Amino acid sequence: MAALARSLQRRGHEVVLFGIADIEERVRAAGIEFHRIGAEDYPIGTLETLDNQMARLKGLAALRFTLQRVRASTRMVLRDGPQAVRTAGIEALLVDEADFAGNVADYLGLPWISIALLPPLVPDDRFPPFWLGWQAGEDSFRRWRNRLAMRLLLGMASPIFSEVNRQRRAWGLKPHATPADELSRLAQITQLPEALEFPLRGKRPAGLHYTGPFVHAQQRPEVEFPWEQLDGRPLIYASLGTFQNGSETIFRTIADACAGLDAQLLLSLGGGLDPADLGKLAGAPVVVRFAPQLEILKRAALVITHGGINTVLESLAEGVPLVAVPLGNDQPGVAARVKARGAGVVVSRHRLTPARLRTAVALVLRENRYRDAAQDLKKAIRQLDGPNRAADLIEQVLKLRSI
Repeated sequence: MAALARSLQRRGHEVVLFGIADIEERVRAAGIEFHRIGAEDYPIGTLETLDNQMARLKGLAALRFTLQRVRASTRMVLRDGPQAVRTAGIEALLVDEADFAGNVADYLGLPWISIALLPPLVPDDRFPPFWLGWQAGEDSFRRWRNRLAMRLLLGMASPIFSEVNRQRRAWGLKPHATPADELSRLAQITQLPEALEFPLRGKRPAGLHYTGPFVHAQQRPEVEFPWEQLDGRPLIYASLGTFQNGSETIFRTIADACAGLDAQLLLSLGGGLDPADLGKLAGAPVVVRFAPQLEILKRAALVITHGGINTVLESLAEGVPLVAVPLGNDQPGVAARVKARGAGVVVSRHRLTPARLRTAVALVLRENRYRDAAQDLKKAIRQLDGPNRAADLIEQVLKLRSI
């Protein structure tokens, strides 16, 4: 969101980012005006506590925990949002699809646009829900399965919709009946490139716009890194992101899988663990708490990832193929898209062993078709300017004029 905000600022628009206390310093450091909400629910340090809990969860447990977080944040946004928006003098809202703040815009009579930082919610039964690793499809079985899965998701998320509809009724607004009701009727903008979406025939839903990754490299904090330890062999970069990175077992499995390959492994722990926690690992990989990811990806031959959308998009922007081990939330859906486009292999976390992972890594390193597909996606992504394309759409939809 900061990357998108910067693009809008450069066009002369005033931008305010609403959020909790833990993100204020980073937002202001990026030169973006910040308005704090949720002061009583989310004091400083809350985000780290929640993320540490998430780091230990996988699969349905991770999804349930995420839904609990979303319910709590939704309650806070609906309570604090109207007054915060009035105080800041906001004239239009850009709403992360996970935040349900479009309801605040409806109450205040403001125009608003949905922003999908994860794979977008697509009201089309050819698409599986984002939390499933299924392939999309046109046949009747897949469409039935996708509708069933969406009903399951709606059931799991019913406490969230209860919070939303309770407040909508109090505001005199019509209750929502489906997840699609939470999407803007003006536009839905996603940072997912269309080249990475499932390759289905036919039109996409009206109002859904694919742009490209929302990335500004200059916003990344500098990270110290032992560049001298890279020895020139093909580099395998492994990262489980910054949310679900607390599993020593998975990091050890990655090290065991890569030991003995004609390649060097770099493990970035994402802050969830300390290198000392892992001790001696097979193959003596380079292990760091954080890595300068954008620079590392320019050197990498392959990325082992949990399937987080940011790492996937940044890897493909450099033409690097992937081996994905999805752990939960949107990651199965992201990994399924990588597989559908031929840019990588997916290994189920339920069947993860060093042998299976080694087979997948060796396959992607050996067969050029994966790198060729990743390079094709690189070309497609390099033709995009996600933040500026999104800003163009926002100006068009809201009838704004650049200054």
